[in-house]
Amino acid sequence: MRDPRINQLAGNLIHYSTEMKPDEKILIENFGVQEELVKALIEKTYEAGALPFLSLKEPSINRTLLMGATKEQQEMQAKFEADVMKEMDAYIGLRSGDNINELSDVPSDKMSLHQQTVGTKVHRQIRVPHTKWVVLRYPNSSMAQLSQKSTEAFEDFYFNVCNLDYAKMDKAMDPLVERMNATDQVRITGEGTDLTFSIKDIPAVKCAGKLNIPDGEVYTAPVKNSVNGTITYNTASPYQGTTFENIRFTFENGKIISAVSSDNTKINEILDTDEGARYIGEFAIGVNPYILDPMQDILFDEKIDGSFHFTPGQAYDNADNGNTSAIHWDIVNIQRPEYGGGNIYFDGELIRENGRFVNDDLKGLNPDNLK
Repeated sequence: MRDPRINQLAGNLIHYSTEMKPDEKILIENFGVQEELVKALIEKTYEAGALPFLSLKEPSINRTLLMGATKEQQEMQAKFEADVMKEMDAYIGLRSGDNINELSDVPSDKMSLHQQTVGTKVHRQIRVPHTKWVVLRYPNSSMAQLSQKSTEAFEDFYFNVCNLDYAKMDKAMDPLVERMNATDQVRITGEGTDLTFSIKDIPAVKCAGKLNIPDGEVYTAPVKNSVNGTITYNTASPYQGTTFENIRFTFENGKIISAVSSDNTKINEILDTDEGARYIGEFAIGVNPYILDPMQDILFDEKIDGSFHFTPGQAYDNADNGNTSAIHWDIVNIQRPEYGGGNIYFDGELIRENGRFVNDDLKGLNPDNLK
């Protein structure tokens, strides 16, 4: 018998996240094998009177494709996937796999080629601006290990997070959106971090279960050339098949002029992908009350309670600072006391102290009020 929490999640994805309507078309893309959720998504799509389409991919096979990829082949792959995506009204990307480092030995030039073709022409140019889309992970033993939980305990955590009352969160985010839209200067302080930048006239966007599951962030972008200072990230960050630790960036007039980590060579190769990779495309504040610790999965880690992420690369169209890049790398800093603490200031006013909002209008986003 299917776990009823799977049916609840599928219903939330089809009826809340993508709001499927009769005769609309949705592409369900599954990386890995998660039969029960895929079946439930198809059933819920039919119940909504919509039309499901399916793409099945496997991470280790994807690695084999990328290892030998040529520019011509990747451009044809991008055209193939773009032609399908153009026909869709919605997209659900279901990510699963037993090894987060499956792509770790794919050469950097091959990964960059994939980002600049398939990633840009399908995801950035079609899926994000023109469809209703949502991306999620699915629990497995590998994720349980990364979160240092038993498989059963992780599944309980997963469904608590993913079946949260996102409509309630959505309303609680409104005051933060209002404050961010009225703010010019932001300052962030913490261990190894003293960073200043402007967000003036760049829209703030709330994320409450419409684009990612799990969800729980409000994002904007810094004015491109306004970032100055240093940031030290206190979570490990997997990107392009490598997990980076102890990442520290130094900025001058918006540009990363120094980047160090557990792999200095590879991190600088990523940041040299193109001109925009050394500028920031997103600043976001995480508020999910059930996600407390990093597990090297960005869909979870970027929503951590009391966190923020500061993202090299491409800006989103709805919070655009003019930065373009094939890279979009969300890297997370947690500011709760057990992670070293830290503060966020808007125009000189303390907004969040050690991971907790201090203003009356924002306290609805503290964890006790969101659970």
